[in-house]
Amino acid sequence: MEHPAIELQGVSKRFGSVIALKDITMSVNAGEVHCLLGDNGAGKSTLIKILSGVHRPSQGRIVVGGRQVEFNSPRDAADCGVATVFQDLGLIPLMSITRNFFLGRELQKGIFPFRRFDKRRANKIASEAMANIGIQVRDPTQAVGTLSGGERQSVAIARAIHFGAKVLILDEPTSALGVHQAATVLKFIIDARSRGLAVIFITHNIRHAYPVADAFTLLNRGSSMGTYRKSEISQDEVLQIMSGGEDMIAVEREIEEMLAVKS
Repeated sequence: MEHPAIELQGVSKRFGSVIALKDITMSVNAGEVHCLLGDNGAGKSTLIKILSGVHRPSQGRIVVGGRQVEFNSPRDAADCGVATVFQDLGLIPLMSITRNFFLGRELQKGIFPFRRFDKRRANKIASEAMANIGIQVRDPTQAVGTLSGGERQSVAIARAIHFGAKVLILDEPTSALGVHQAATVLKFIIDARSRGLAVIFITHNIRHAYPVADAFTLLNRGSSMGTYRKSEISQDEVLQIMSGGEDMIAVEREIEEMLAVKS
């Protein structure tokens, strides 16, 4: 029996008296896109940081490939094949595409103590890695700051795939992008799934999530509202759960009353 690529089993996180996450259980299989949905303050950021090794859970277990693990740092997570692309992407705008691609993993040549960065080989590898996900880089030595938002996302995703990620966590990758750039990132997500990666796609935008997702976990105020396969729930039902249902109806009623008074 094949184990899920990554699992959370009863994970909770407390910061003093504040309960940020409460008893979260979810699993993601290889070759699957699992969307983590929730509004601001739902606990998505805390869950990402636990999965990426920034925070340790107060209770519960993280299981990777059937083996329980403890992430004491982001390096521990990376060593287990868990790569996280945060909203800020971890890129340095004034540095080149290649330099950002190999940041912290620089290719070197020469004999110690005269070892130096192997620019030629690094440029070639970075260009090929980008091409593998469908991005033709004009010049790998150009500054990342000159790229569009979608192209920057592609650098971060290509880097994660190249360095052996088995689980790819994407933190709101489409939140600050236009329609065309968001569509490009969604294509990268589909490509990663087709390569057999387990993709955790964190977003609050159901219109971006629903077309590419295989499963959804819905968060609200640190608790899970349930995990659903795509065949089990419609886009409107997901939106209804996320918006709080009755709360959204109450807001719409208040707006209608305000408009009626003004008219």
